[in-house]
Amino acid sequence: MKSILVHPSYFPSIVQMAAIVQAPKVIFEVEDNYQKQSYRNRCVIAHSNGKLPLTIPIKHSKPNLNLGRTKQKTKEVLIENNFPWQIQHWKSLESAYRTSPYFEFYEDDIKPIFFNSETSLMNFNMKTFDLICDLLDFEIDYSFSATYEKTPETIDLRLLIDTKSKKVFELTNYTQVLEANHGFLTNLSILDLLFNEGTNALSYLESQQLKFQ
Repeated sequence: MKSILVHPSYFPSIVQMAAIVQAPKVIFEVEDNYQKQSYRNRCVIAHSNGKLPLTIPIKHSKPNLNLGRTKQKTKEVLIENNFPWQIQHWKSLESAYRTSPYFEFYEDDIKPIFFNSETSLMNFNMKTFDLICDLLDFEIDYSFSATYEKTPETIDLRLLIDTKSKKVFELTNYTQVLEANHGFLTNLSILDLLFNEGTNALSYLESQQLKFQ
């Protein structure tokens, strides 16, 4: 498998993490323009009623009176911290996964990221990614894009950031703590896999046979 190009995202999806684990090298796209309704500032977990999106509020660029709203690069996007979104997200995770097999095992490592203020969306996403890699005991060689390329030479997996993408990847089922409520929910945030599978999570990611081309 060649190097892959992906977007930094908020606690990445399982498909994206599987691609990253299986790639020899990862390049993170940091020169793109920010777009709404994507996993740049959203992750999805399993909750009692089904899928629950957790969204990081952002500060939108101010419109220019002559040009309208100006485009903003993702790496320049700032988080809106005027209300306690981090605490709300943490409470949602506690509610959803407190009874999962590995929540208490990882709780002390994950909880602090929700109680330390961060202003940059890009920095926060990379912190969540580095944290997940540490918890998976996984070392990764990654770099950042220098320019935006519409047709890169690497395997382009930037589509994985799109919440409305119709591309479906087949994942192996694993036991989810709330599966009895709503059936198996595929391709949630990596947190779902971690809380349910724990130390087996890395082996699971390595074993997925995903066809990207």
